[in-house]
Amino acid sequence: MLEIRFATEADAATILRFIRGLAEYEKEPNAVEVDEPTLRQQLSSPNPPFECLLAEEDGMPEGFALFFHTYSTWRGRRGIWLEDLFVLPERRRKGTGRALLHRVAAIARERNCARLEWSVLDWNAPAIRFYESRGAVFLTEWTICRVTDAALTRLATSGT
Repeated sequence: MLEIRFATEADAATILRFIRGLAEYEKEPNAVEVDEPTLRQQLSSPNPPFECLLAEEDGMPEGFALFFHTYSTWRGRRGIWLEDLFVLPERRRKGTGRALLHRVAAIARERNCARLEWSVLDWNAPAIRFYESRGAVFLTEWTICRVTDAALTRLATSGT
């Protein structure tokens, strides 16, 4: 029987394994910088930067959903950003991803969130089909902007 529960600091190694699995799937295996002690510390902090659900079958982890709150100025309410949704390859197409996504959506409703959002790589056709079948609307007119590392430092210190 599939169980979905909130992760604790004791689950840091499992979460890291899933993060690495997702990075490999997304063709970025060397992009993961986070480590187990960092995840453990973040999960045990008074105000963790994220929440995480683990899906387990007979006590064996099968997948995770990592999310955090956002805020909609137009709606005047919080939202949830689903940062990662990952299911082990051998456990896909058995309802685990669907159960995780449904639980995150239920949490959004329980917390009176205005929306649930996430991004998906444009080449990930199976995920796109899955999300469309769940009622997701793709916002093609929006483009994600990102500034990191040296560019972030330049932006922060440019003064103008």
